[in-house]
Amino acid sequence: MKQLTNVGLAEVQAVYSGPEGQLWELVMGQQIHIGGFRSSLDLAERAGIKAGMFGVDLCCCTGAGMRFLVRFCSVARMHGVDATAAVIERGQSRCQTEGLADRISFTLADACRTGLPSASFDFVWGEDAWCYVVDKERLVAEAARLVTPGGVIAFTDWIEGPQRLTDGEARRLLRFMKFPNIQDLEGYTALLGGNGCDVLVAEDTGRFASYTDLYMNMLDMQLTYDALRIVGFDVAIMKSLTLELEFLQELARAGKIIQGLFVARHSA
Repeated sequence: MKQLTNVGLAEVQAVYSGPEGQLWELVMGQQIHIGGFRSSLDLAERAGIKAGMFGVDLCCCTGAGMRFLVRFCSVARMHGVDATAAVIERGQSRCQTEGLADRISFTLADACRTGLPSASFDFVWGEDAWCYVVDKERLVAEAARLVTPGGVIAFTDWIEGPQRLTDGEARRLLRFMKFPNIQDLEGYTALLGGNGCDVLVAEDTGRFASYTDLYMNMLDMQLTYDALRIVGFDVAIMKSLTLELEFLQELARAGKIIQGLFVARHSA
């Protein structure tokens, strides 16, 4: 697993409390993950998420995934955990506006140490967010602790692809994205298995490259002014960000970074 030692929770909180987080939402929408609605629907179907279930979303950001699950999968209740106060405040406001505050709640906490009761959720959920967590082993252990025996852990994440990153590529990617490290299919599979889970699905969704193309086209062809507004109309900053996004696009096209999809059942 490739990693950086000088990136942690504080850097991630800064991203999602500031303009960088606004930029991601500009091009990706409230569902800040590769594939948006289609990806969420695919994950829910693969995981067997059903009406009446109670789930927890670890690293929930503003809770868009939870609102999706309540609206479109008839999940009874969702509880979100995130360590950034700004996104939780925004999420609570959006749930209130959409009339979902009675079914969706939030906890401000480290996803590795939620403080929530053990075996209290039918499923654990995550969408392209665990890449920001330093201690992925502890995160998976916390997911296994929270889910009921026989319950499901379902998540997507940005991971290293079959074509491996060079050390230089990894450093540049992790520094730009504020990832402390990056897992791969085998690594997450081993962590799930080591925490009493039977891995049902561990695969590349195949979406990453086409969606990075989409985001670049959106910024270039439609959202340039909006993006510049977010960065204070600083053309130099915008050019620097564009270069890093082009680098991300190259990695995706080369199969060096992919979106992994994982579904695992906690042993009864």
